[in-house]
Amino acid sequence: MADASKLKIAVIGGDGTGPEVTAEALKVLKAIAAQEGIQYETTDFDFGGERYLRTGDILPDGAVEQLRGFDAIYLGAVGHPDVKPGILEKGLLL
Repeated sequence: MADASKLKIAVIGGDGTGPEVTAEALKVLKAIAAQEGIQYETTDFDFGGERYLRTGDILPDGAVEQLRGFDAIYLGAVGHPDVKPGILEKGLLL
């Protein structure tokens, strides 16, 4: 169980360059957190175009409720060339 003073951050890398950009941004977060004495933990979620193409679901049942348990959600890029524009955005942008 996480300590009450530890921030819980959900990470959704998303599509395209999103996972790469998200990984670099998390390095920045790590450096700032160390400098400022901030404790946090991240949990990665596989939500995005590839998952949608595999399963037909944007978010699995219970995902929104699960995400409500986090202090923050870090979302990378959204959009996939094989998915009609607007579908992923409507489901992922809470």
